[in-house]
Amino acid sequence: MVYGQVFHPRRPDDCFIVVNVGGFKQRLDQDLLKRFPQTRLGRLLCCNSKEAILELCDDFSPSEMEFYFDRNPCFFCYILNFYFTGKLHLVDGLCVVSFCQEIEYWGIREGRLDFCCSNKFHELMAFVEDRWSQESDGQLTGSSAEELPADMFEGSWCGDVRRNIWIRLEKPGHSTLAKVMAVVSLAVVIGSIISMCIHSMDVNKATTDHPWLRGFDSFCVLFFSVEFFLRLSVAPSARMFLRSTLNVIDFMSVVPFYITLACDVADEDDDTGLGNVGKVVQILRLMRVFRILKLARHSAGLRSLGATLQHSAREVGQLILFVSVGVSTFSTLIYFAERDSEESELQSIPIGWWWATISMTTVGYGDTFPVTLPGKMIGTLCIVCGLLIVALPITNIFNKFSNLYQRQKDMDLRQKTNVPSAAPQHQGHESKLPPNGEM
Repeated sequence: MVYGQVFHPRRPDDCFIVVNVGGFKQRLDQDLLKRFPQTRLGRLLCCNSKEAILELCDDFSPSEMEFYFDRNPCFFCYILNFYFTGKLHLVDGLCVVSFCQEIEYWGIREGRLDFCCSNKFHELMAFVEDRWSQESDGQLTGSSAEELPADMFEGSWCGDVRRNIWIRLEKPGHSTLAKVMAVVSLAVVIGSIISMCIHSMDVNKATTDHPWLRGFDSFCVLFFSVEFFLRLSVAPSARMFLRSTLNVIDFMSVVPFYITLACDVADEDDDTGLGNVGKVVQILRLMRVFRILKLARHSAGLRSLGATLQHSAREVGQLILFVSVGVSTFSTLIYFAERDSEESELQSIPIGWWWATISMTTVGYGDTFPVTLPGKMIGTLCIVCGLLIVALPITNIFNKFSNLYQRQKDMDLRQKTNVPSAAPQHQGHESKLPPNGEM
């Protein structure tokens, strides 16, 4: 019972309430509002005190049974249409974010959208989420020179000189010198990767331990170190520079060399106290693989791949979960199907894990395989299920990669042509409806 009916005798008008939304008044039948008790207007009918009513509306007149809401009156016409028809429709010209805020205020769920507007709503929401994610893509797909405003160099020490060096290091398309620097950096990275591969060859130890090869490797590390500290010294914000994923990769690619060098020197000075230094050095040398990741600075595809993995954490988690459930299920089944066969190598569930993993991912090394008829039938089912399980999240991951890759190509093109990126525009103007009139 609405507050006020307790103190006044019941009249025919008591079956109606007056809703005033930003000056737009409408008399509504209480039976109409009772059809949707979870909405804001429906909850008004259950209030038994003025304080409870004022928690749901901005003002209230008990004598006229009028409830005032300081909201958009144009949008309220669509709310009225929802109460009359039970279906909600999008508002043309209204930002989808504002639309979500309005229906949340009135207590209406998104599921009430009619089928003619549901697909468009989800497409607009996906587009908005994609635009919002562009800021977080900057560390992997964006250009630092484009992200940081030029005025960050103003007032700093040697601001003009640092800005010129920074732009030439970060934007290869800025000038001929910048292109030459980028090509030299890429050539050193590729040469360092080739040197690392030659070091791993045991065919000719004299060749792999040749002084010129070690000298070239030292030159590469020295080049990477000078490049890193030069970019750090001219960066407008050292904190933002060190938080960048690409810069962390650059740092991790040179640190193992210096730690290994320090361990070698310490090992020569004290042979008794550092017996395990050799193992530590071997582990640190493995970290030279980070040099391969330095190619991401020169490759839009690698940066897009990193951003895709970052923004597809949910899909990747689902993929791992699906594969894990399938591996656990089929490894148990194949164990019980093959355990009585002496020719089969699938005599334990852990071995079944390996077999199920390479079968579900369609790798199939052939080192372990079922020999019994039930085992082969389970293997066939495992492969078919693996195809379906792996294919389910791949579509979403591929779509995100395509969008991020296209965006990265557009950003690189803007850098080459020196065209500033357009800021996203949000249209939030209201739809045109007839002036003050009651429906």
